[in-house]
Formats: sequence, C-alpha cells, structure tokens
Amino acid sequence: MKIGVNVPNFGPGTDPGVLRSWARTVEDLGFDLLMLSDHIAITPDVAERYPAPFYEPFTTLSWLAGFTTRVRLGTTVLIAPYRHPLVTARMAANLNELSDGRLVLGVGVGWARQEFAALGIPFEQRGRLTDAHLRDVRAAWADTAAYGHRRIPVWVGGNSDAGIRRAVRLGEAWHPLRCTMPWLREAAGRLKAAADGQGLPAPALAPRIALRLTAAPVDGPRRLAGEGTLDQVLDDLDQLRQLGADTVVLDPYHGDPRETCRPHTGRQALATVAAHLLPPRTRTGTEQS
Repeated sequence: MKIGVNVPNFGPGTDPGVLRSWARTVEDLGFDLLMLSDHIAITPDVAERYPAPFYEPFTTLSWLAGFTTRVRLGTTVLIAPYRHPLVTARMAANLNELSDGRLVLGVGVGWARQEFAALGIPFEQRGRLTDAHLRDVRAAWADTAAYGHRRIPVWVGGNSDAGIRRAVRLGEAWHPLRCTMPWLREAAGRLKAAADGQGLPAPALAPRIALRLTAAPVDGPRRLAGEGTLDQVLDDLDQLRQLGADTVVLDPYHGDPRETCRPHTGRQALATVAAHLLPPRTRTGTEQS
C-alpha cells in the first residue's frame, strides 16, 4: 500500500517557498504521492475554509515537478465542471509528460454554490457535467499523437453512492475523503456491490484520511480515520491495507486556515508516521528549505 500526502496550497501561511519546502519534505520522508486541492474563484463559501492565496493545482504541480524527482503528483480533487474537458485533457497530459509520467488526476463534482455561480456553471448539473467531462477527457487522451502515450490514472472522489457509481464507470480508483473507519469498511462493500451490479471490475480504493496525532487516544463513533495516537493511526492504516486499499493519502490540514502559518506541526506528524512506516531516504545536491 502506498502512502501519499495532501499539501495545503492555500491560506495565509502559504507562499512559493512554503510549497517548495512541503514538496521536498514529502519526497525526502519517502512518501509516494503529493496532492493539491482545487478552487478557482475564492468566493465567500470557499474562503471560509480555504482562503487566499490559493495556488492553482496544475500550474503549481508543474512547478513542483522541477523540485522533485520521484514522488507522484496529483489533485485531490480537481473540480471537473470548472474547466472545459479539452483544457483539462491538455494540461493533465502536458504535466504528465513534463513530470515523466508522475501525474494522478483526482476529480470531483464540487460543493461551493457561490463558486459555481461566479463561474457561470449550473450547480444542480454538476454530476452530469462531471460524467461528460471524464468521458470527453478520456476520448481526447485516446488521440495519443496529440496527448502522448503515457497513461494517467483517474481517481474519482465523492463519498455518495453516486460518487461510487461514477468511480466504477469512469475511474481507476475511488477516492473518498475524511471518513471514519466503520464508514470506510461499509463503503468498501458498497464499492464492490456497485461494480458487480454494473458488471465491471471494482476500481482501487484510495481514500484521503486525516492525520492528527494526539497524546491521548481519541474515542467515539465520530473519530476520523487517521485521528488519535500514533498507535491508532498506524492501526487505521493497517486496517485499510487489509481492506485492499491501493493508496492512502494523509491530510494534515484540519480546517483552520491559521494552521497554514504553522506548517512544522503537520510536517512533524508526517515525519513521525514515516519513521514507523517508510524506509529512510536521503537527498543529495539540493538545498534544505
């Protein structure tokens, strides 16, 4: 099972130097994947949770590709209706080529009504638009002369049954976000049932979970996977491995934009997990930031 990291690409504490340092930390600690989120119009509903500056994921990942050599680069999640599918297809294919085939394209339908309105996109049609978008992107990629031969895995986000069905039809992996372990165990069964019902192979399971280390155990039915003592987090990861998860993405951001001014807290949590799970790696010939 591979382990990735969701890096904050927004907020008052984020700037190019911080993003570069995050990328080097994720690669140096031995994680397999670095992912960024997506918003375009930072409307009030978005700004409440993910305030400016907000660094657009395709351009930022292209820039970070130049500071990394091994770690995969991805979106968690690109809001599919916000871009024309040929724009998504072109930018994703170019980023994949420039990074030597390291892109993972995670997509979702979106949630911010005001942002949809600012972009002139009908919020109520976002599911249908996402389905059409993914089909058109794949059709464009079939033109290998124009878009390249490297295969780009598509992860489909969305915790609903509609998201599960969309992942079965159109994705290589299902990418649910920030759930409890009981919910994930039950949802893994629904994923298989949805695939069987459509006569299709089940996509891989690739959840994004919290990463919040605490001194004392966290109990109760609302405890998110990845939340609690180190032993609890490691047990969650082991349970996900037993569920057949292909990749698990750790999210050290907990919803308060002021956290972005203290990136060392999240990096220390990542270092603690990496020390128990991942082989040590060294970097030579690059500056420490």
